[in-house]
Amino acid sequence: MIKSTRILVWDLPTRTFHWLLALSFAGAWLTADYERWRDVHVLLGYTVLGLIAFRLLWGLVGTRYARFTSFALAPRAVFDYLKSLATFKPRHYLGHNPAGSWAILALLALLATTAATGWAAYAEIGPEWLEELHEGAANATLALVLVHIAAVFASSLLHRENLVGAMLSGYKSGPGAAAAGTRWFAALLLVGAVGALWTGLIPAPGLQPGAALTSLAVKGKPALADSRQQRHAEHDDD
Repeated sequence: MIKSTRILVWDLPTRTFHWLLALSFAGAWLTADYERWRDVHVLLGYTVLGLIAFRLLWGLVGTRYARFTSFALAPRAVFDYLKSLATFKPRHYLGHNPAGSWAILALLALLATTAATGWAAYAEIGPEWLEELHEGAANATLALVLVHIAAVFASSLLHRENLVGAMLSGYKSGPGAAAAGTRWFAALLLVGAVGALWTGLIPAPGLQPGAALTSLAVKGKPALADSRQQRHAEHDDD
């Protein structure tokens, strides 16, 4: 009988990325329809793009279960896993299961599309239908996020393990090799980069440094870039 032990699966950068991305998408969704929070919405979009860039890099150089090479993407593996769900005895994976592996790639693609088209619409670059694509991609992302949340709770019940807790602590139970270290320094760099973006140390094109934080603290419409304000004024005059 294979001994099941509690081991580190999700390194700290992976967990930090996960929760920062969840907060950024939730914040962007909630601020999407409010002109007052326009700068906050845009900066959250930049944050999402930066986080995705980090995850793509970490998927190549991160620890064992963070790497894309650990993802079970073979169609047969996905079919067998989904089939096992019907028996209420699904195969246990220390890392991402096959369905989850594809869901992560789809989320990254949808979020990248949402953020990129949102930036293009904000900067008024490209055709007008990019704004519709932005909204459509955002809605598709929300739908997939809701499916992901439901799947996490369902898998937690079927596997009798707390997957939300695992993404907080990094530890899961099962046979297999542990991730090679917590990698706290990479997580610290990630948090520092996000903080630098929000404080204006890293410039966000089209936004005045610190404007988003200022709009959180004062009443009224947040300050937009001068060129953006001018375009809106010209549009109103027409």
